[in-house]
Amino acid sequence: MARKRNQSTFEDLIDIVALFPWWVGLILAAVFYFWLHHVASTPVVVGQQGQMSAVMTQAMYKGLATGGQYVLPLICIIGAGLSALGRRKRKQLFSEVAQNDSAGVLNGMSWQEFEMLVGEVFRQRGCTVTETGGGGADGGFDLVLRKDGKKSIVQCKQRTKRVGFAIIRIIRDRPRFIEGLPYVAASPLMENPRSFL
Repeated sequence: MARKRNQSTFEDLIDIVALFPWWVGLILAAVFYFWLHHVASTPVVVGQQGQMSAVMTQAMYKGLATGGQYVLPLICIIGAGLSALGRRKRKQLFSEVAQNDSAGVLNGMSWQEFEMLVGEVFRQRGCTVTETGGGGADGGFDLVLRKDGKKSIVQCKQRTKRVGFAIIRIIRDRPRFIEGLPYVAASPLMENPRSFL
């Protein structure tokens, strides 16, 4: 995941939690709260006179846990909310495209929406989908699919012009250790691209 400019650590953590399903974020919130609450409510044990560093370390952990018991669960809850909203947007996008008979519906969406749509199509077919895009139109892999113990990668292209030899070469030259490379294009492909592969 590429770091956005001027983004705080707080926002980075929210983005990381938002990558997971919403229920994972809620479970993390509960785990962080109860664990840090336990640490924050544990009394500082004053030992013998020469153990001042141990007392200071305990006090420092207790202080961090006191604030963290509220901050980390809040981060997880916000991330879970963003995850749920993203999932809802993907389902809505899929539904809108499925109900539209026009082939031009794909031309009206951004490349990010196109990648979300393709990911949702694979989810509907029983795949576990990890979205790796989002950093920009970089020509890299956009989705990682897992189903029945097999791993596949997907590269999505949404263009108004034909997809030519350069894109087909990228697909051809990818590592062979991955089961397959589905290629999804919302544009006309060059004539007979399979002969080039």
